[in-house]
Amino acid sequence: MDSNRLEGSAKEMGGKLQGALGDAFGSDKDSAEGRRREFEGSAQNLYGQGRDALREATNDATRYASDLYENAGAYADRSGRVVRQTVHDNPLSSLLVAGAIGFVLGLLARDRD
Repeated sequence: MDSNRLEGSAKEMGGKLQGALGDAFGSDKDSAEGRRREFEGSAQNLYGQGRDALREATNDATRYASDLYENAGAYADRSGRVVRQTVHDNPLSSLLVAGAIGFVLGLLARDRD
């Protein structure tokens, strides 16, 4: 937990208390000061929550990237097996798909000049 959240919550509660006491005793100065401290604490608390959310998102992205890096070989191997099995099961369809891909690549290369 970010320290800004703790400090902000403490300021917010202190400001609420000061504002309530200012209202109770009719002190406009204490009431306004309490509301200001409450607002500052609330803003600081929100800032701390944002930092916590950013830290959590960064950690999640790091874990995901690490998992992907560690298992990339297994993913590639599994994909290769699926392609080989599909080509083995459907050789004519695979040949037609490969031919279509070659034709499209040829058209793209021809239009570049």
